[in-house]
Amino acid sequence: MAGTFGSLIIAGLAFHGSHIVLSSTRLRGTLRDQLGERGYLALYSVVALATLAWFVTAYIHAPTLVLWPVPPRMVYVPLIVMPFACILLIAGYSTPNPTAVGMEGVAGDDDPAPGIMRVTRHPIMWAVGLWALSHLAVNGDLASLIFFGSLAALALGGSVLIDRKKRLALGSNWPRLAEVTLNIPFLAILTGRTRLRLHEIGLLRIVAGLLLYAVLLLAHPLYTGHVVVIP
Repeated sequence: MAGTFGSLIIAGLAFHGSHIVLSSTRLRGTLRDQLGERGYLALYSVVALATLAWFVTAYIHAPTLVLWPVPPRMVYVPLIVMPFACILLIAGYSTPNPTAVGMEGVAGDDDPAPGIMRVTRHPIMWAVGLWALSHLAVNGDLASLIFFGSLAALALGGSVLIDRKKRLALGSNWPRLAEVTLNIPFLAILTGRTRLRLHEIGLLRIVAGLLLYAVLLLAHPLYTGHVVVIP
């Protein structure tokens, strides 16, 4: 059992460590200078996918060591959270975002935070974070704590680190962005910095997000081996 948990921890360190080293240290600049932007992104993507696959495989094969009991009704947590996470994911990937790699120029647009950016300036990071936290809520075992807990920490902590880097990279455009959007979902809307405009997000993105949720839910037994049982 210890060896299997050791494999999970090593895989997790490889995934998270490589992610941090390649994106948040001086090595990033060195690689970009040597490989170019596209070469760097290609290397980063290959390493991220390979180490993530290792992390997922190690999690699947880790033993179950229960840390706390999970009431059956906790299944409603991911059922409620995941539709929103899927919409964030789809809208995040299809909306110009000045906090994304290579898209800093968007911050100079008349509206630097359109659509889903009014909800949060890090929709993809929050999609991953909400997915991880909602699934941790229904898995009270050690392997899930390591897997989902660390992914949530990486995604949500990463959004804070991205803000720090973009504050420097965007220069005078950063205050324009920060004035109308915040990191935490809906906080900019609740505090009056901006308004929710569903037409900017677009019906197509919302429908696509809900379709993604339906596919993930229906196919859940195929890729996890667990059937979602609603009490």
